[in-house]
Amino acid sequence: MPGERHSLAGNDCLPAPKGAVVLTIKGAVICGNAGTVDLPQAHFDMDMLDALPSRVMATHTPWTQGRVTFTGPLVRELIHRVAGNVTLLTVSALNDFSADIPISDIEDYDVLLATQRDGQRMAVRDLGPLFILYPFDAHPELLNEQVRFRSVWQVNELSLK
Repeated sequence: MPGERHSLAGNDCLPAPKGAVVLTIKGAVICGNAGTVDLPQAHFDMDMLDALPSRVMATHTPWTQGRVTFTGPLVRELIHRVAGNVTLLTVSALNDFSADIPISDIEDYDVLLATQRDGQRMAVRDLGPLFILYPFDAHPELLNEQVRFRSVWQVNELSLK
């Protein structure tokens, strides 16, 4: 329930969300605010994501017209905030689509968890509320079918292995 204090939030590594949860992180979580002591989870509302160090990426994508500016935290920084050793990330979307992303992608490239497009929150109908975005303009080699498949929009869950 939004605003409810969970017992895992007492470790002060991750506060409890005050608003609606937009992202759940499961799996190899060591810093959580939900779940159980044995299976902690990290829940984030939009304010919590906005409080993380943010990056701005202007890039062309296969799904947008022209160069678009996206803003949000780097996925690697988000993972480092809540987890230890991770080798694989499974990203799930509101429509139950999912894709596996090797952690090497997250470490080698500035992959963004976009929370805004051109300075505005993204509606579900417009790739939102969260979008895994690769730096396509900075790394044209990423414009391939495999990476496009990993660029998940309408993200609501990350599972860390």
